[in-house]
Amino acid sequence: MLLALDLSTAHGSIAVVRGDDVLFRSTFQSERSHNAQVFAPLREALAAAGDQLTGIVIGNGPGSYTGVRIAIAAAQGIALSRNVWCVGWSSLTAPDLDAPASYNIIGDARRQSFYLARVENGRLLPDLEIVSAETARQRAADCEIVYTFDAKCPLGLSLRSAKPDAAKLAKIVQSLPADELAALIAQPLIPHYLAEAFITLPKRPTP
Repeated sequence: MLLALDLSTAHGSIAVVRGDDVLFRSTFQSERSHNAQVFAPLREALAAAGDQLTGIVIGNGPGSYTGVRIAIAAAQGIALSRNVWCVGWSSLTAPDLDAPASYNIIGDARRQSFYLARVENGRLLPDLEIVSAETARQRAADCEIVYTFDAKCPLGLSLRSAKPDAAKLAKIVQSLPADELAALIAQPLIPHYLAEAFITLPKRPTP
């Protein structure tokens, strides 16, 4: 029995999954207040899971840093209180569409850059790229199946819009081999960072 939540976009998603059965599913829209809206459906999800909960899956992005951090904090709190494990898995692997096994994704990486990613069989390939707008446009034109998880298609491109689906996240993780899941459980929960933190230094006073 797995609880899954994804808050990496403005579209929040929570689910409880056991095998092929989705026992609970809730979605909500929130631009900047996931922390205010997540707890009511989360209580319902925990009630649906009862005392059979074995693990928690969070979508670790890329996406909203604040949303992912809220999901991590909530998952860790529940994991400690219920004595269950929690893991992170890429939000990009679980679109709320009937997606093919392999597809490409383009998203806004901020500061005039864009990320290009590929998912194959529920796994985000490690060669995610950060590219310029010109390269993103060219690559989008070269690919047959391209999704975006952004609220608005970047660069005005004609892409297939999708949102993360918590139930799909749970099903991907529950299908992992036991040794891979054990290794994942041992890893810390961290957001998927697209780049190093950008720090603005204060200007020096003019002499």
